[in-house]
Amino acid sequence: MIASERFERAAVLGVAVAEEARRLLGRHLDAAGGEGGDGTVLVDVPYPDAAVVTALLDVAAECFGERGDSVEEIRQAALETLLQLAGFDDESQLNSGQVRR
Repeated sequence: MIASERFERAAVLGVAVAEEARRLLGRHLDAAGGEGGDGTVLVDVPYPDAAVVTALLDVAAECFGERGDSVEEIRQAALETLLQLAGFDDESQLNSGQVRR
């Protein structure tokens, strides 16, 4: 397999992981705990979806080379990167409690 094919497959996998994270978070957004004082949206993802989200974050953290003082900091950094890839940014509908589908 040539390098361009490997990069293409990695890009497809990255988008798929980002979209799956987006789908799972969007699925549980309606039951979200609300919005924090700094505009952070809190989403409680119950089991078994939580196990999938955790695995996605661990894979993303490894792929993106995320670093942090704790596992949770590393996963948070990976989540922020995934949400950027999935189109959730400061102006997204996620911040207002509405998810684009």
